[in-house]
Order: sequence, then C-alpha cells, then structure tokens
Amino acid sequence: MKELERLEVPVRGMDCAECTRHVQQAIAGVRGVQSVEVLLASEKAIVQLDPQTTTLPAIRRAIESAGYSVPDEAIAPARASRLAGLSRPLLPWLTFGLGGLLLLIVVAEALDLVDPISAGIPAWIPIGFVVIIGFPVFRNVVRMALRGRVIAHTLMSLGVLAALLVGQWLAAALIVFLMWVGDAIERYTAGTARRAVRSLTELMPQTARLERDGQESEVPISQVRVGDVVVVRPGERIPVDGVVEGGSATLDVSPLTGESMPAEVAAGSKVMAASLAQLGSLRVRATHVGPDTTFGRVIRLVEEAEANRGTVQRMADRFSGYYLPVVVGVALLTLVLRRDPGAVAAVLLVACSCSFALATPIAVMATIGAAARHGLLFKGGRVIEAFDRADVLLIDKTGTLTLGRPEVTDVIALNGLTPEAVLGLAASAERYSEHPLAGAVRAAAEARGLVLQPAEAFEALPGLGLRARIDGKLFTLGSSRLVTSAAGRPETARLEAEGKTLLHVEREGELLGTLAFSDSLRPEVPAALEALRKLGLHDLHLLTGDNRRTAAALAERLGLPFSAGLLPQDKIEIVRRLQAEGKTVVMVGDGVNDAPALAQADVGIAMGAIGSDIALEAASIALMRDDWTQVPEALRMARRTMSVVRMNLGFTVVYNAVGLTLAALGILPPVLAAAAQSIPDLGILANSSRLLRQRGAPHAEAN
Repeated sequence: MKELERLEVPVRGMDCAECTRHVQQAIAGVRGVQSVEVLLASEKAIVQLDPQTTTLPAIRRAIESAGYSVPDEAIAPARASRLAGLSRPLLPWLTFGLGGLLLLIVVAEALDLVDPISAGIPAWIPIGFVVIIGFPVFRNVVRMALRGRVIAHTLMSLGVLAALLVGQWLAAALIVFLMWVGDAIERYTAGTARRAVRSLTELMPQTARLERDGQESEVPISQVRVGDVVVVRPGERIPVDGVVEGGSATLDVSPLTGESMPAEVAAGSKVMAASLAQLGSLRVRATHVGPDTTFGRVIRLVEEAEANRGTVQRMADRFSGYYLPVVVGVALLTLVLRRDPGAVAAVLLVACSCSFALATPIAVMATIGAAARHGLLFKGGRVIEAFDRADVLLIDKTGTLTLGRPEVTDVIALNGLTPEAVLGLAASAERYSEHPLAGAVRAAAEARGLVLQPAEAFEALPGLGLRARIDGKLFTLGSSRLVTSAAGRPETARLEAEGKTLLHVEREGELLGTLAFSDSLRPEVPAALEALRKLGLHDLHLLTGDNRRTAAALAERLGLPFSAGLLPQDKIEIVRRLQAEGKTVVMVGDGVNDAPALAQADVGIAMGAIGSDIALEAASIALMRDDWTQVPEALRMARRTMSVVRMNLGFTVVYNAVGLTLAALGILPPVLAAAAQSIPDLGILANSSRLLRQRGAPHAEAN
C-alpha cells in the first residue's frame, strides 16, 4: 500500500463556497491526488497525495489555472492580517456609501433622470470604465467558461453585456462599480468568519526561548524538539506541551478551556501550549511540539470542521450550481414573452448566486470560531445540524455525571483477613490498571502506608474487572458479574443500597473481601439537565456499568431513567437501536472508555477532552473543561446557528424570487437591479455576524 503525504496549501482569492468547489475540482484533477478538502475560513487546501506521482508545483499550477493563487507562505499571514485590519474600519463607510448611492439611484430612477444623465456623458467614458475596472473579472469569467465552469461573476458579466447591447452605458458602468462593491462585501463577509478562526492561531507563539548548556537563545518554534527545555517569562505564552522542571507561575489557560480562573503550576505540573504565564517564570521540558500539541490539534480540528458540511449546506451548494440555468431560463423566457432587452438585462443583474452559497457556511464558521474561544469544539456543520434536531441524550455516569475521583469508603474483610490485608492485595493487583477505581485503591493503600506486592500476568476485562497473579496465585477483582461468589451476600446488598460502587476481591475462587467506593456528583449537573429540558430535549437516559442499585440511587436523584450493568458494547447497541428507530442520538461521555459509543452516536460529546487524543478524535463535540454547563450551551449555539441559517436561506430565496419577478415584469429597471444584487450579501453578513458575539456558559463553581 502506498504511503500518502498530507499537504496544506494556502489559497488566495476565494470569496464564497462556489470558489472552494472550483479549487477542489482543479486539485482533484491532478494525477496522484487521493483526496482534497478546501477550507474557505482558513484559506487553504488539505491534500492527500502520492508523493511519487505528484508534487506541490503541480498542485500550485492546478490552483492557478482555476483562477486563484498560492502565495509565499512567509508573507501570507502578514498580508491576511493587514487586510483583516483594514476591512473593519472601512466596512461602516462602505456600507454608508453604498446606502447613499442606492438612494441616489432610486431617486434618479423615480425622477426619470438616469437616461438624461446617460445621454450627457460620452459613451467612451463609461465603456472605458467598464473595460478597465471589469477586465480582471471578465477575463476570469471567460477562462472559466472555456473550462465549462460557471462562477459567481458569470451572471454579472452577462448583465453588463446585456446593458451594453441595449445602449445603457451608464448602467453598465454602475453595474461594474456595484460588482466591485459586492466583491468587497463578500470578502468582508468571509473574512469576518475567518478572523474568528485566525484569532485562535495567532495565540500560538512563533518563537521559543530554548535553554541549552546553560545558555538561552530565541529560536523559531519549528526548531524545538521533544525533550528540549524552554524558558517562559512573565507575560509570555508557553510554546509547547510539557512538564514543568523548575519555577512556578499562574497560568491563563482560557485559549484552551475557556476557563477564566487562572491555574497555579509548579515543578511536576503538566502545561500546554498557548497558556499565558501571568505571574512567575517556568522551565518546561517539551513533550509535544508544533501541530502535535493539544492547542495545535485544536486548531487543526477547528479549521477542518468547515469541510464537515451538513445536509442544509450541501443542498445550498447544489442549488447554487442549478441557479444559473434557472436565471438564464427566466431571462430567455422574458425575451420571448416581453421582447424587452432592458428587462432581460435586469433579470440577469438582480440574480446573485453567491448569496445562496454564503447563507450556511458563514453562519457555521462564525459559530465554530466563537465556540472555540469558549472551550467548545464543534466538528463542522453536520454536527451543529444534528445536535439541533437531537431526540435522545444518553449520559455516561463515571467521570461524566460524577467527578470521576472515587474514594474508598468501606473495606469488608472475610476469611480471617484484616481490612488492611484485603486493601493491600487489591492495590497490588491494581497497580498496573488505569481504571479510576484502581487509582482510588492505590491512593487508599498509600494513605495507610501499605507495601504492595509484585503482580504478574495482569489482564484487564473491560466493563468487568481484572485478573492478576500475586505470589503465584490468581486474583480476580471486579463486580458481582465477574466475582459471582459475592452475589447475594448481605454486606453486598447493604452497600449497594447506599448507592456505592463495589469491587470484590477473590483468590483462586475464594472471596476475600469487598471494597466500596463513592463518587461525588458534579455540582452543576442538576441545573444543566434542567436547562436541557427547557431547551426541548426531554428524553435523557443514564447509562452505566455499575450495578442496578447504585445506578438507581443516582438516577432517582436526577429524575432520569437508567440502564445499569452495561459493557462498552452494550452502550453501542443501545445507540444503534435508537438510531434504527429513526432517532437522532447524542451521547455524553468521558471520551476514553466511551469512545466507541461516542463515535457511533449521531453527536458524541466528550467531557474534559483537554489533553486526550482519544477524546478529541472520537467526539463530534469536545468540551475542553469538565463543566456540564457547556452541554446546554452547546445546544443553544446549535439552535441559534440553524435558526440563522434558515433565516439566511429564507431571506435569499424570497429576495431573489421577488427580484427576478419584478425584473422580468419590467418593474425593476437594470440600474436598480444591479444595485439590488448586493443587498442579500449585506443581509447575510448582518444576520450571521450575530453568532460571532455568542458568549459561553458561565463557569461552574470550582469543584
């Protein structure tokens, strides 16, 4: 099997979803390209290719042949940043100027002044203006037409040609000017959403202060390697994931988690890239660098989320492809029935195909960027759309509803053993286990000063327990499903009735004792569940591997139906059964033990995904901090986004239908038609920009 190479190629000149399709088609046609995703928000193409067959120059030529450009990587960020900075102060003036111009055109048309003004201007002036200003656009339209492709400016170019053919020179010049204004608005519309994502990437340090042989030197981040020691001073961001080797500091970790409360770190603490050292300085040994850091993976997921399009967005993209033939058909029908070239020109001018293509992605990109700033990662429009129509929410217990830090509360010893002996044997068997209960057992043994024995032949049994050999004897630790000798005993029934989780210890088939654990409920959970119900998501269901009595105690407290005694595969089957019933299933889990079920659900939400590769990859939505208030907030964001998308699409459909009708009937003259075509973009921008101002949920109280 050939080993594929992944390239990220910057692309400039894309303004709407239609542009991304053209770039994608061009790259996909290059021999050796296996897959390609073109991302409007981050202005790049992600290409999987066979390096033996094709190279970057071939990709560059394909992009340039489609009418777009591949800039020098070193100057691209600076240029993009300058353009973004300029667009903000210019937009109010641009909008004000456009509104004034539209008003003047309406007044002039109402007073029948357009034709007299046109007659008083020599024809060569507006024609020269059209040729000079519109030439780059017309050239690209012709180039694409020769390749059998239609772009956003095709309709406008046909309108300009129609205006020239009917002798409306001034109208043609105004059309070209308004085309330029419309392009500026579209660039700002896409740029607004891009900045939401780019603002995250700008938080990543580009240099690091490297310590080698007692000397410090500032180097590009690309030169830092795993194992290097970097020095972080007050006011600087940590450039790597790593472990603190010296110093102490107060860190702002909000770029990763959205958490406003600072974190205190010292020697031995794990720290992550992009965290800001507010007080104190640190020496950090790098464990992950560059794109492999947690923040690097977050940025990649946010950028690539754009390619994960929902059904509504794909439908809008397909509609844009059919829109030009519809408009041309209306224009031809107008010519046949009314024989009015001016009306035909107006039909071509009032149509704006890019407004359909922009209606969904701008809203989705705005939400993805805004959510990421608050520690919420949505993996694309499909996820937002699915969460909006969610029917069922399945909730894991341990580490999700609870804090995931169980403590040993009771040790029952049998067969002449002391509680310390039972605890010591359990801790010895659990010494290599990563299960939360194993950590609690080891912590309890350490607190009592117990010496652990060597364990061999360790075998984890997911959802059941474990087996290990100590001093040549086989020990089995687990629930009563695995350790059947514990079933029905009075102490077992009593502890289960108290809502505690039990771990039975058996040696060669002989029951030695039982350990009981309790885990605290996250304090924000009841309010968060009530918020979900108020949002209309009433079918909430608790899933757990705990016994029925333990599950019932928690479920009754929260007012949830429950399923207990589940293995990981049982949770997957529950998800599949609900999906087979036609329901959209959302599951909330800890992102590690529940990764298969999260991946199976229509929307998988991973709690506390920070620092967990499995959680980041398996979940559809990753919560970067352990805070249940983020779950209803994610649902609110999804609902707001889809509401804005539906409003955008509805407005665009109605506006274009009315505009085409008025133009075809001769009520809307060509000049007004040309002026009107920029209004849908302004409407979509104004409506979608509301999503950029979404605020995250208030943080839960510290646990």
